[in-house]
Amino acid sequence: MFETAPMNGDQRAMHVLNRLAFGPRPGDYEHVRAIGAEAYIHRQLNPQSIEIPISLVERVHDLNTLHMTPAALFVEYQRPLQVARRQNPNDKDDRKELRQRAEIVTAQAVEARLLRAIEGPRQLQEVLTAFWFNHFNVFAGKGLCDVWTGSFEEQAIRPHTMGRFRDLLGATARHPAMLFYLDNWQNSAPGAPGTKGKFDGINENYARELMELHTLGVNGGYTQADVIALAHILTGWGLPRRGGARRRDMRSMEEGVEVLRSRSFMRRWMNRFDEHPSYASGAAFYFDEDRHDFSRKVLLGHRIEGGGAREVEQALDLLARHPATARHISYQLAQYFVADEPPASLVARMASRYEQTDGHIREVLATMFASDDFWDRRYFRAKYKTPYEYVISSVRAAGTPVANFRPLAGTMALLGMPPYGCLTPNGYSNMQDAWLNPDSMMARLSFATALGTGSLPLQQTPDDENNRGYFNKKGMTNVRLDGAGRKMTLPDATMLVATLGEDFSSRTREAIEVAPPQLRAAMVLGSPEFMMR
Repeated sequence: MFETAPMNGDQRAMHVLNRLAFGPRPGDYEHVRAIGAEAYIHRQLNPQSIEIPISLVERVHDLNTLHMTPAALFVEYQRPLQVARRQNPNDKDDRKELRQRAEIVTAQAVEARLLRAIEGPRQLQEVLTAFWFNHFNVFAGKGLCDVWTGSFEEQAIRPHTMGRFRDLLGATARHPAMLFYLDNWQNSAPGAPGTKGKFDGINENYARELMELHTLGVNGGYTQADVIALAHILTGWGLPRRGGARRRDMRSMEEGVEVLRSRSFMRRWMNRFDEHPSYASGAAFYFDEDRHDFSRKVLLGHRIEGGGAREVEQALDLLARHPATARHISYQLAQYFVADEPPASLVARMASRYEQTDGHIREVLATMFASDDFWDRRYFRAKYKTPYEYVISSVRAAGTPVANFRPLAGTMALLGMPPYGCLTPNGYSNMQDAWLNPDSMMARLSFATALGTGSLPLQQTPDDENNRGYFNKKGMTNVRLDGAGRKMTLPDATMLVATLGEDFSSRTREAIEVAPPQLRAAMVLGSPEFMMR
């Protein structure tokens, strides 16, 4: 058994900055000590009370693809490539140019994510945006997801980070990035008239991950029969048909003449005609009745009558309110914010609060942050930083303005955690065992040295010719450790130590003091204490 003891005041200030934020920026530690950790938590749980600097608002606004709808992104960046493949199948140069043009969508999504994480004052919202994206992971490298992943985060994740989990679940379930990534756009009732031989029938991918990862958890009490039932419920739940609206085939006018006299049928028929969109019409989500299974289903012991799209809404209600979901979501949050193996009693209290508030995420977080477990001294600097957290916290601590985010994204890729680059739906691990290894540590130290000596081109625009050669597919190259050809302001080691609360072991302090002056900031960023949060 571990002896438990609460953190002291200085530790509490640094703890909230390492858990509710991506580490401190210069002045943050002193600010939190002055107002108190509880006041900082309250403000972060109510981000609308925190003003965003106009400079940051303007920089995000300038990333135009971030504000486009999924349909507009498809028409602007994917449709031309499809047309080129069809009309000019041998013109590889044309297709290459169009593919490169489309890369701006993911590039701007990465820049927006890193910019807000580094400079945004609503830090808990940025932490939760990354957390929930990882929970509902979508791989940007799969097909149409390359132009939809940024929209998925901006429009399905970001608005719901601290709201009701059911709203977050519903937003992700309707976004085309999720439906394409987990193949539900192909999910069709066997033999349904709308398949026209183009789909293989039932596809269980999304149904399975919806229960295993997004809601109930792997031990959430569902069976294979539940997966199949949910897959049938989700048939037709997907994307617009290619080619737009088309009149439904009819047996013949003679056979249907009596039916056509019915006003209700005419109204239904005209509605179906109007609801068969193409991407050019502006729609990016579409429920296709012609591919749906309208039979009765039983999901988790609950009977769901055939009713089309409302079946999916009923299923999402059922999943979001299930006790297993309360436990699973609470465990995931506690594992991220408290410990790799969070206390079972804390998870139980959080799950109880989840059920009491109908899945209100802010209330669950408040319960966790107010608990004795969150403030237990054994959890101070007990979480090993993921590559994403390490890179972001390093730049924040150094106080370095960033105009060029490519070196940061390149380092994350080198460390095995490229933004939007996780292939599998379970997302990146936030546990120490996944990231602590000799090769990764050497790469972190190389980055710490480059950043600490001012040798990264962070303050140059990406199209600057002098920016070439610092990062490639293999990672960092050509970084000068003597400061020659410096590309950024040299971080001040003394200020860096103060930013981090001056809480270092005697061994680390001695190593920093005996290092050459130009390497002292690098020693701080590469220290064992800084690897933890």
